[in-house]
Amino acid sequence: MHRSRPARFPARALVLGLAGALAFGASSMAARAEVTVFAAASLKESLDSVATAFEAETGEPVTISYAGSGALARQIIAGAEADIFISAATEWMDAVEEAGLVAADSRRDLLGNTLVLIAHGKDAPAVMIDGSLDLPALLGGGHLAMAMVDSVPAGQYGKAALQTLGLWEAVEPHVAQADNVRAALALVARGEAPFGIVYSTDAAAGDEVSIVGTFPQSSHPPIIYPAALLARGDDGAAQAFFKALSSPEAARVFEAAGFRVLP
Repeated sequence: MHRSRPARFPARALVLGLAGALAFGASSMAARAEVTVFAAASLKESLDSVATAFEAETGEPVTISYAGSGALARQIIAGAEADIFISAATEWMDAVEEAGLVAADSRRDLLGNTLVLIAHGKDAPAVMIDGSLDLPALLGGGHLAMAMVDSVPAGQYGKAALQTLGLWEAVEPHVAQADNVRAALALVARGEAPFGIVYSTDAAAGDEVSIVGTFPQSSHPPIIYPAALLARGDDGAAQAFFKALSSPEAARVFEAAGFRVLP
């Protein structure tokens, strides 16, 4: 049975099933206790669905640890056992690859995403995100929830966007940093922060939040999710699940969640 775990960092536990089995074409694979995946927290629902369908089709168990990509990369480099890594930014995959831990010729850019400003409540009014936005006034004395701005991709993209628009210096004292993007989403959903910066896919999965604006793509580096087999992920089950991530069935799941499937 598919399991998710927080990889020593908080992550919201929500598993959505995918109706029907996916034909992943993996009828014979070497036996193993489980396929272990380290994945960016923003992938939670969609990746759980892909894993559940894979398990139903193959009988091979998959365990996924979700956290900020920087935290996961550091754990892998420190020796944590994982078969597959899916990062929300290229730089953290670069770090793992430079450490010699990525299987040769396995790395590929899997998905893309969009950066948005969210507000508490389902009917929050839209705002124009440009250099004229007075974010401190919009916050009204509250905080702007963001993932860790120096180590978690969603926070790094958000900080870069605010810097490009000339808004970072004014809003920095009001930023509440969370361990990962889902934790930032939760702060806004609970009303502990009136606004936050997350991916559009997180906003779609969140309760009691509204997307009030989209950051210009030119304001931050492209949001790319690279995936790779790790050096230990050389058994048949790990390779089959890695292949399944790029299947047409998985693409439909990711697209339904709002991700862009990259060619």
